[in-house]
Amino acid sequence: MALILPVEDKLPEMGSDCFLAPNATVVGDVQMGDRCSVWFNAVVRGDVHQIRIGEQVNIQDNAVIHCTYQKAPTHIGNYVSIGHSALVHGCTIHDHVLIGMGAIVMDGCVVESNSIIAAGAVLLEGTHVKSGSLYAGVPAKFRKEVDQQQIAGEIQRIANNYVKYAGWFKKDAPG
Repeated sequence: MALILPVEDKLPEMGSDCFLAPNATVVGDVQMGDRCSVWFNAVVRGDVHQIRIGEQVNIQDNAVIHCTYQKAPTHIGNYVSIGHSALVHGCTIHDHVLIGMGAIVMDGCVVESNSIIAAGAVLLEGTHVKSGSLYAGVPAKFRKEVDQQQIAGEIQRIANNYVKYAGWFKKDAPG
């Protein structure tokens, strides 16, 4: 069973039909929408500021969602995929975004809708990613516009697939 803990009397709130892996951790001032999933060893740590997560967001294995004390909350929109081992910290992620495996999104960043942050990319503090952009590299820079095929074939496909994957685990859960 996932580790869900209050911090300063604030207990995480989950929407309906969410999946939390048995070793996922969600603590503190966290609000999560419907059909979200938090995967194996992922941590959503709302201990020092608020974390708000929309609907159908998947936070994949070993990812960390955190914020900065009294300075930078984390807000994640709808239909967002946070890749394996990514770090999303004190930033705003709009709807329909893919954060690639191992990417780092630092405090004060804003990632607008229909964007992709490539695997391993590092968005430095305060970076503003315009809607429909692909950012890659260290530090991450604009590389190209995201086309409709990438929006449907990557961003939407992954968000939808993770709802399906979560269903496999909920169906096979003991008890």
